[in-house]
Amino acid sequence: MPVTEVGDGRALQRLLDELGRLPGIGPKSAQRIAYYLLESDAEQCRRLSNAILDVKRQVHFCPICFSYATRDTCDVCADQTRDATTICVVSEPRDVSAVERTGAYHGLYHVLGGVISPMDRIGPDQLHVRELLTRLASGEVHEVILATNTDVEGEATATYLSRIIKPLDVMVTRFAVGMSVGGEVELADELSLGRAIEDRREV
Repeated sequence: MPVTEVGDGRALQRLLDELGRLPGIGPKSAQRIAYYLLESDAEQCRRLSNAILDVKRQVHFCPICFSYATRDTCDVCADQTRDATTICVVSEPRDVSAVERTGAYHGLYHVLGGVISPMDRIGPDQLHVRELLTRLASGEVHEVILATNTDVEGEATATYLSRIIKPLDVMVTRFAVGMSVGGEVELADELSLGRAIEDRREV
């Protein structure tokens, strides 16, 4: 929606356009955020912009599990007390945070970077599947927990991974009760997700 009420409106419209590109932000939400920033002092806006720039400069993908990291590897991969015999496979880095909040899991992670989705032309080659198989080749991992979402794409991804991992003599499990059909890992509450981890079933 064109905005002309502040000056010529071009600077504000650019801000609205950029905010509108963020996921989950519609025109009304973009307008509320924009007007909030307009009414904030310059220092607050500077802190926000610096925080965005800093996170882009400092946060990168862990070369081992492909979760977010600020050092050479992420905190989980760097933690020698974690159970290295178990790997929990998730779709996105934000799913790691969801599982960690439960306090029910103490192993390692592997982030696929998405799910198999033929409609979006995403197959196994576009995901970090090859890197997962490389980690399993060491023989140290005894169990892989498939923690993809329970929607169609997540289930298809879990089925594919199970089929290629089982011949490696590694137990493959899937979240059980606690995760509703079609549910997303990052949106599940800690109690339900923790129960799903503890009651996971072999596939």
